[in-house]
Amino acid sequence: MAVERHGLVVDVVPEKREEYLRLHAAVWPQVEATLQACNVHNYTIFVLENTLFAYYEYTGVDHEADMARIAQDPTTQEWWTHTDPCQTAFGRDAKPGERWRDMQEVWHLS
Repeated sequence: MAVERHGLVVDVVPEKREEYLRLHAAVWPQVEATLQACNVHNYTIFVLENTLFAYYEYTGVDHEADMARIAQDPTTQEWWTHTDPCQTAFGRDAKPGERWRDMQEVWHLS
């Protein structure tokens, strides 16, 4: 089974940092189930000051389609109404409306 590794980065709104951490201390079970059903595994979010780094492994065959399925899930959409206001784009090169930005993998030790 091929595994795609994905890294993403976003900043957290400083005054919403504690809310974001509180939300992720108890991620809704249906949100987690949807991620797993869409071939997302080993999903981890790290925080350093006001920057969040996410890592996940994808084991499906159509990443774009599975990401669309996640985005269409009503429970995930509701979850995002709580988490999205806590986030702001990382870096100077962010596009308008962009939050999480994909990172390019440059090295991997297996």
